[in-house]
Amino acid sequence: MPFRFGPMELIIVLVVVLIIFGVGRLPEIGGAMGKAIKEFRSTQKDDSNADGTSQKEDSKI
Repeated sequence: MPFRFGPMELIIVLVVVLIIFGVGRLPEIGGAMGKAIKEFRSTQKDDSNADGTSQKEDSKI
């Protein structure tokens, strides 16, 4: 059964995050998460082209 997040679940998650981290640290946490996602995507992109061949060239072999 897939998990479905409705508005009520999102509000509950937001309240829990506010209780755990507090209002003052939310911008810091958001910035850290943004940097982590950016680094992950960059690393993923670099790994796919690490050997200098594209996916189309690999499929011809």
